Amino acid sequence: MDNEMTLVFLAKMDNESLARLAIMSFITPIDPTLDEIDECKTIVSEAVSNAIIHGYGGRTEPGYITIHAVRQGRQVTVTISDEGCGIENVELAMEPLYTTKAELERSGMGFTIMESFADYLQVDSIVGKGTVITFTKNFLAIPSLAM
Repeated sequence: MDNEMTLVFLAKMDNESLARLAIMSFITPIDPTLDEIDECKTIVSEAVSNAIIHGYGGRTEPGYITIHAVRQGRQVTVTISDEGCGIENVELAMEPLYTTKAELERSGMGFTIMESFADYLQVDSIVGKGTVITFTKNFLAIPSLAM
């Protein structure tokens, strides 16, 4: 492993930008492309938003979200977890356009977006215990600047 980080924060929308900034800073040393940075930030943003809105949505007090990231060479694996209400049917929740929060104008595309930007995506959830989203992103090799 080349590097590792863990970040724990309150499940508040104010902290979504903190999560994006943290993952961007974590991957910057491997010199990713701007598209790769945007893709990673988008995956994290979608996962954190889901935890806040769906995982902890009905609570009076916010819970916590944990992001754990490992960088090995040009591969990054990130786990985003919450201790919210969990997802009753993960397969259904991952269907494009499926949402349980239509009244909040949620598009139901979060998991679809995450899948399209990640090289690997896994969602594990237990009702009443929470959800864990794990994704792996392989970054393009840096082209040689041989003269």
